[in-house]
This record gives sequence, C-alpha cells and structure tokens, in this order.
Amino acid sequence: MKMMKLFFACTITITIIPASQAPAQVLTNVPDVVPGAKPVTVEHIKIHGTALEGNLEGDAVDRDVIVFLPPTYEKDKKRRYPVVYALHGYSIGAEQWTHEIHVPQTIEGAFAQGSKEMIVVLPDSKTIYNGSMYSSSVATGDFEKFVYDDVVAYIDAHYRTILNRASRGLVGHSMGGYGASRIGMKHPDVFGALYIMSPCCMSPMAGGGPGPADQMKERAIASEKKVAAAKSPADLAAQSPGFASAQYATAAAWAPNPKNPPLYFDLPTKDGVPQPEIVAKFTANAPLVFVDQYIGNLRQYRAIAMDVGDQDGLRVDAGKLHNILDSYGVTNSFEVYPGTHVSAVSDRFQNHVLPFFSKNLCFTAECK
Repeated sequence: MKMMKLFFACTITITIIPASQAPAQVLTNVPDVVPGAKPVTVEHIKIHGTALEGNLEGDAVDRDVIVFLPPTYEKDKKRRYPVVYALHGYSIGAEQWTHEIHVPQTIEGAFAQGSKEMIVVLPDSKTIYNGSMYSSSVATGDFEKFVYDDVVAYIDAHYRTILNRASRGLVGHSMGGYGASRIGMKHPDVFGALYIMSPCCMSPMAGGGPGPADQMKERAIASEKKVAAAKSPADLAAQSPGFASAQYATAAAWAPNPKNPPLYFDLPTKDGVPQPEIVAKFTANAPLVFVDQYIGNLRQYRAIAMDVGDQDGLRVDAGKLHNILDSYGVTNSFEVYPGTHVSAVSDRFQNHVLPFFSKNLCFTAECK
C-alpha cells in the first residue's frame, strides 16, 4: 500500500493548459517592439533525423526546423556566428513555439538592445503523442541524438557557424526545459552554455494524476483499457487529444518495448497497480534522480541559468535542481520571476535568454 501511495504521488506534471486557452502563446505577454530593430531572416528547412530512422511509432524522420539568421548575415559573408538551439514544450511544435516566444520580434529586439548577433534554431520534436520528451527510445526514435547530433551537424554544414562547443547554446521551456537539462547534462562536448526555462518532469513521475488513490487507480485502469483496445499509435492518439496523450508520450519515451505491438510501450500499471520494473524506468529518466552522475559534465559549461514563474507549480522542482548544483559548487543562476508557466516566456526570451547567451557564448573561433 505504501508503494502504491508513493507511485500515485508521482504524477505527470507537464503543465496543462485548458483547451480554451491553447495554444500557450495566448497567455504570453509580448514585449514592445524595440524602435530601430533590424529584421532577421527566417528560413524554414527540413533536417533528416538519422537518429529517428526506424522508430516504431512511425513518427516523421524528416523534421521541420526554423532558422533565424541575424541582420548582418547576408551582408558580411566572411563572418561566422554562434548558434542558440531553442527547444519547444509539450503539445506544440516549432511553428507554435515561434508564436509563444514571439520570434522573430523578440530576437530582433534583443539584438537592437545590445545582444550580440547569433543564429537561433528551433527544431521540431512533436510526435504522434504530442511530445518526444527529447529522449532516446526505439518507439519514438532517438530525439536526444537528433538534437545534439543531427540538427547541430546540419546547421554547422549549411550555415556560417563557429565550429566550437563554446559557441553553441542550448535553451528550452517546459518539456524543452526538461530536454535542455537532460541533453545539457550529457553533452557538454557539444554545447557551451545552458539555459533551462520552467522545466517539467524533473521528479520521478508516472500515471494516475491528482486525487485520491481510488480515483487514480480507476483512471489507470481506464487508460490500460484504452491502450489495450488501440489498433495503432495513430488510433490511440486520435482518442487522446492534446494533453490526454501526455501519459502515452512519457511511456513511449521512457518505457519502450519493441516486443509489445502495436504501440511498443509499457504502461507503469497493470490492473491499476504500479509495476515496479516499469516505474523504475520512469524514475531513471528524472533529472533530479540522475543529475549526480553528471556533475563533472555540468562543471564544463561556461554558464548555466534557470528561471521559472512564481505562479508556476514547476518552480519547486526547478529550485531543487538549483540547490543540487549549488551543493556541488556548480556555478549557476536561478531566478523566480512574477508570472505563470507561460505568461512571461517571450519577455524572458528577449530580455534574459538571448542576453545571457550574448554574454556567455564565444563569438570568435579562438575560444575554448
């Protein structure tokens, strides 16, 4: 009984936005246009995800990616630029992410206010269940490697970038904040500065949702029945619009099972009862669980920043991550600002995220 209570206390905490308010950018406060801001160039491209080939869900292997080139890019043909890779949250893709953070306006505003010019890249990692969790799975494909390898290699090969980890930044919001923390902890050889915005999924989590244990058990059983009846990933996704797919996104990302067609994942319950082996897989993907393994990697960053709104339930776990880094003496900044999960994200992107990378990325080829 104690184990069941602990399990059901670990709920899927990707922030849920009411359908009437989706997509999230509806709640975003937009910074004023900065007078005299020069336009950036926007390019919509496709990048082939070698790391995504053969994924069992049938998710797209050729992914949409949006690239923002600074105002001087076409004028100064010999100049090379740092790159910031920005990861979107759950239920939205790269295109919706542009509206949530109001780019290119906020990028242009940051440059106009003194941030050094850089390339900004938004890769799309939305899957059939609305989010890859930026994880490595035979069900969804290896979206972790897609970001740090496929996307970075393509951008370096096709644009005038500075080929140096010290000149690459990684940032993400919500599920993207989870992705930035997960990928950032593992790959300081690729990125030199890290910014984590309102990260979800820091603590161990598995299904059930909020409420009394008996209600959580009923919901778990209902979910099991839905999964058992589904004929394909597309069928299950159609029955689970929006955030209703979150439990399946996490199961596909963290508990894949190539021997369990047609969905190729395992749920963390059976007959409403937690299954320890599957619950352990979810737990193993929680950054607050595995961060201690990567302290040496985190020390390699030129700078690490994290922020979260004071009205955002995710602030508690974000604070825990900050405290862990502090306990190890890993230099990092942490700010709790006035706002909800999404209300200030465009302001943060213009007035905090890009200035952070302007200060902490390398803008010459000689940096280490």
